Amino acid sequence: MSDTLTTAGRARGANARRRIPVRKPHQAARGSGRNRALGGPLAGVTWVLPALALVGVLLVYPFFRSVYGSLFEDNGFTSHYVGLDNYARLADDPIFSRSILNTLMWVAGTLLLPVLLGLLLAVATHRLRLGGVAQLVIVLPYAISGAATAVLWNFMLTSDGAVNQALRAVGLDGLTHAWLLEWPHNTVAMIVASTWQGTGLNVVLFAIGLRAIPRETVEAAELDGASGWRMFRWITLPQLRAVTVVVVGMAIVNSLKAFDLIWILTKGGPSRSSETLALTMYRETFRLFHVGYGSAIALVLSVIVVASSWLYLRRQMPNAARD
Repeated sequence: MSDTLTTAGRARGANARRRIPVRKPHQAARGSGRNRALGGPLAGVTWVLPALALVGVLLVYPFFRSVYGSLFEDNGFTSHYVGLDNYARLADDPIFSRSILNTLMWVAGTLLLPVLLGLLLAVATHRLRLGGVAQLVIVLPYAISGAATAVLWNFMLTSDGAVNQALRAVGLDGLTHAWLLEWPHNTVAMIVASTWQGTGLNVVLFAIGLRAIPRETVEAAELDGASGWRMFRWITLPQLRAVTVVVVGMAIVNSLKAFDLIWILTKGGPSRSSETLALTMYRETFRLFHVGYGSAIALVLSVIVVASSWLYLRRQMPNAARD
């Protein structure tokens, strides 16, 4: 009986071994090569195609459509080819020149105020016991939409608004202004309003950068006698370089496309004196129906945004740009 069971077990083992195919080394290599060929570059392209299609529809096509449209005089009903006349018109347009000046003021203001304030507030609250609560209070205005921010500051900046009333209450009547009706006060006031809203985001980004600084680096600097300004200048600021590149880059782009706050507060007035390039493009295209001229302004604005961002990143990250 035991011999019978042993023989049956051996037969089952032999059958099982026969059912399992054993691949030879050259067959395995040939199979893996075939799998690599099927899942090579084409497999990656399949995954990228939806993103490429989205970018093409939302960015590439509108850009080239604007380039094409800028070569025509188009009022929304009829159009005819004018070549580069729309670009020549830019040089002689005083509104466009004022828009360039206001845009530069926005760039300077959003670099000096929100970025600098965000850095200082993040450093000042970093080691405070209730620093997190203070940062939360500072970041709350960023949760408010641009339209709501504009409505709030319109209440404060009108001729009989909260700012002028506060100045009169403390006897500073000579400092009162029609803040939104005189240039450059209107542009400066709107930059301050934008700073109030946007500083919170910069505080958050710089706070993240401060928490990422290795504790060992700070302790080593303290052992060497660094503190206060020396600690900030030689340890904190260099360690925040990567975050600063992001914050400044975002500030440049946001200042160049500033729109909602300006439109609600002044609509670019009075007499289009506070318009930026984004606002001039919108008015010419959708209000005055100078579609070709508006396309030329949009193209100039796009070139300025891309060029300024590229130059800034190339300067801040020369090694990456060289690679």
